[in-house]
Amino acid sequence: MNRRNYQRELDGLISRMQEAKETPRLFLHACCAPCSSYVLEYLSRYFRITVFYYNPNIYPREEYVKRVCEIRRLLGEMPFENPVELVEGEYDPHRFFSLVRGMEKLPEGGERCFLCYRMRMEEAARLAGEGGYDYFATTLSISPLKNACKINEIGEELGEKYHVRHLPSDFKKKNGFKRSVELSGEYGLYRQNYCGCVFSRESAR
Repeated sequence: MNRRNYQRELDGLISRMQEAKETPRLFLHACCAPCSSYVLEYLSRYFRITVFYYNPNIYPREEYVKRVCEIRRLLGEMPFENPVELVEGEYDPHRFFSLVRGMEKLPEGGERCFLCYRMRMEEAARLAGEGGYDYFATTLSISPLKNACKINEIGEELGEKYHVRHLPSDFKKKNGFKRSVELSGEYGLYRQNYCGCVFSRESAR
């Protein structure tokens, strides 16, 4: 059983960075503006961040566009201690549907979702490695419905593959999810009622 405390590991890492007076570059995959709000408030104090919006799982296209607009607006309105920029990945829903073919009937939170984590995180890790970033991470672990252990396990594996360090995280800790709800209210963010894919949309109905 995995008993690692990823938040404690992140705290230790940040403490060592501060002692060394370092401000590393972080390539941060973002799933949506509400989840990103707390993560950016927290991490922008310690990192120079490139937010990578890459979510070909989102359905329909109108929903994808709506979420992109919200994260763009958030980055334009939210104050940051260090630079934060946005990079948008390619929206190719066929990639997601091809990946999960045969898993359509599986329940939410299982193997289909793990493949979706990996698809988005792998693109982030690849680009982070190519771009010479110090770390990569994803905002996904802020959700109480997402498996932080699996996210970190995938992240560490991809970090080795693409030669870039994975930032350990469980952003729901330290009341992170609660703070994301508060920030969503402060900035009037659109909070969707499903994760993003057509299967989660059906489950939410």
